[in-house]
Amino acid sequence: MRLRPRHLRRYRQITGILVDYGFGAILAQLGLSERLNIPRRVLRRKPAIEEELNQAQRLRLALEELGPTFIKMGQILSTRADLLPPDVIDELRLLQDRVPPGPWEPIRELIELELGAPIQELFAHIDHNALAAASLAQVHAAVLPRGEEVVVKALRPDIEVVINLDLDILSDLAQLAQERTALGERYDVVDFAAEFAISLQGELDFRREGRSADQFRENFAKEPHLKVPIIYWDYSTRRILVQEQFNGIKIDDIAALDTAGYDCKQLADIAARFVLKEVMEDGFFHADPHPGNLLVLPGEVLGVLDFGAVGRLGTNDRVSLARLLILVVQNDVEGIVDQLMRMGIADYGIDRTALVRALNRLLMKYYGLPIQEIPATEVSRELEPIVYKYKLRIPSNYLLLIKTIAIMQGVGLGLDPEFDMFAFTRPYLNRLFRQLLLPSTWGPGFMRMLTDWGDLVSGFPGRTTRILGQLERGDLGFEVDVPQVDDVVDRVDRIANRIIYGVLLSAFIVALALLIPNMDLTWPWGIINWIIIVGFLVISALGLQLLWSIFRSGKPRKKK
Repeated sequence: MRLRPRHLRRYRQITGILVDYGFGAILAQLGLSERLNIPRRVLRRKPAIEEELNQAQRLRLALEELGPTFIKMGQILSTRADLLPPDVIDELRLLQDRVPPGPWEPIRELIELELGAPIQELFAHIDHNALAAASLAQVHAAVLPRGEEVVVKALRPDIEVVINLDLDILSDLAQLAQERTALGERYDVVDFAAEFAISLQGELDFRREGRSADQFRENFAKEPHLKVPIIYWDYSTRRILVQEQFNGIKIDDIAALDTAGYDCKQLADIAARFVLKEVMEDGFFHADPHPGNLLVLPGEVLGVLDFGAVGRLGTNDRVSLARLLILVVQNDVEGIVDQLMRMGIADYGIDRTALVRALNRLLMKYYGLPIQEIPATEVSRELEPIVYKYKLRIPSNYLLLIKTIAIMQGVGLGLDPEFDMFAFTRPYLNRLFRQLLLPSTWGPGFMRMLTDWGDLVSGFPGRTTRILGQLERGDLGFEVDVPQVDDVVDRVDRIANRIIYGVLLSAFIVALALLIPNMDLTWPWGIINWIIIVGFLVISALGLQLLWSIFRSGKPRKKK
């Protein structure tokens, strides 16, 4: 693979920083010494920083010096206990994405360019000093011409050029790592880099964040104690986001909340309902609910900010996680491992006995403790060595969810020492499982199955004709080299009969499904109702007969 020539300057800058922090050997393994014409002795030199720092600390410092793209990547890697050992994960959690605010003039020029008007026509007032700043954007308070107090989130000028350049380089490095390292043998490093690129480029488009805020506002329209800021779309673009300003108290500032007379226990209940509804009911959740994004507004209203990071869970995901939670509460370690395998998190070839033993040790540590006394953050940290050792593949949305639950349990316990997140979970679990019984949930999947069977039945005559034609012409043949040919032919014959039987049975099921919408339950029943009922009974009998035939075929046959 050839490196992109237009990026050579940045390649050399990255290489120099990594060598300074003692990662020259990795660069040599990737083959960058030849591609960049760097002498091997340079890559082998000792780190230019203090020798008392361990490798994990040097990695964090290197990522911080490499800039926003690498900081964001390190923050994502800090959630990937399946990729990195626990000591590196702990260090990457310390990565900071705080930078001094940039000068006002470039921000003003960007706003005017994006909105197509002078700043004094757009806003009655805008504060030149930033309220907050990060590597990608900074935020300014403002007032619209009609008097609405807003905040203006503006992308840093030229940050897109820097990000896209670094993403190109990360793509190249991921390809080299895939081909040349042991990590590439175990994981799809290229896929991780591609997923990271999509995520980061999404953060550069504020329209996505605005749409997420609108979706949350719609989801919680009936919740009077939760508020999502209004997005002013007339003032918002891909690089500018203008939204309603909230003036409240951070949810972890207990002293200020007490002074203002807020009921902290009620606030903990509101926060729990917020998390459980967005996860268990909506399947669309805020993935970064740290206290800075949760403000308490007058009337014990929870104001939620910053929808740049969100997660999604399908119905199957939510059901699988609910079943896993029930197994954890029941302390059923064998069941937990089975469920992890069904979810694709644990491989079926894993050392099951060792994994069961490791999970059992962890659960026994907290066995018998009240739920509110089990710290989610601590449990999550203790799970990380198990995830890494047994190479459990946890989907990125599950990782975001674990982080969200851990943060919100910490927030809840800070507000109410007796806070019990799982006590709030039970009614949501009951509603979720009841939802599974509704036709609106299982109906689409059932109809897809009927469609597949219908395609099979409708295509069966044509395929049969083609196969018989090939047999007649002598184009299709079978060669069986076994000593008991008669027995094999007999078995093949029984299998073919069973397949034909099953196809015909599926045809009856499809026909019955087409008749069901025409049922009229008023008495006396018409001919359609009787056909459906009799057809259902016949199909049930034939289905049971087929199952019995399959069951009997599994028994060992007596040798003649």
